Amino acid sequence: MASDLEFRRQRLIERIRASTQITDERILNAFARVPRHEFLSPAQSAIAYEDRAVPLDEGQTVSQPSMVAIMLGELRCEATQRVLEVGAGSGYAAAVLGQLVAEVYAVELRPALAERARTNLARSGVRNVSVTEGDGSAGLAAHAPYDRILVSAAPKQVPEPLLTQLAVGGRIAIPVGDQHAQTLLVGEKTASGELEWQRTVPCIFVPLVTGRG
Repeated sequence: MASDLEFRRQRLIERIRASTQITDERILNAFARVPRHEFLSPAQSAIAYEDRAVPLDEGQTVSQPSMVAIMLGELRCEATQRVLEVGAGSGYAAAVLGQLVAEVYAVELRPALAERARTNLARSGVRNVSVTEGDGSAGLAAHAPYDRILVSAAPKQVPEPLLTQLAVGGRIAIPVGDQHAQTLLVGEKTASGELEWQRTVPCIFVPLVTGRG
């Protein structure tokens, strides 16, 4: 069983390479080191290494691996950086991110999912990711500023606190739109504190729900 899962994981990495044109071997190696099946239920093991989003509890999903790879490529992460992830879910994207940077602070609104993410991360041996329960649209001011911000759910507009908590020179990748049409936006904070934005690819994420529901 273990060898079969490893074969499927390697096949997924080749699909990511082919579909995204990602050439940064650090990103591909990060996917190779994170066992996606450990972040899903045992009943979902058979689909763990398919390149698609997988349902979680409470209407959430584990993001599609190729989309995570695209976002990581846009973020241009470096090994010494501190990163915020909004919408931890099962902890999978945070675990992959943790292979690329020094510290990851993930925020998850739903207590049961936050606890599940902590359990999954611990079981997978990921030590540089912490998960906090809270409203991701408010960011996590306690550890700001962040060199990079990855948002794994879609607001209709970019939340201002995330921009405030982004360091000068930092980058943010965030899907923006409604349930019918979303675009991945990538922003970089200039020395003057302004954000320069690029619209990249169409995408579909679950809505970013705030603490107000």
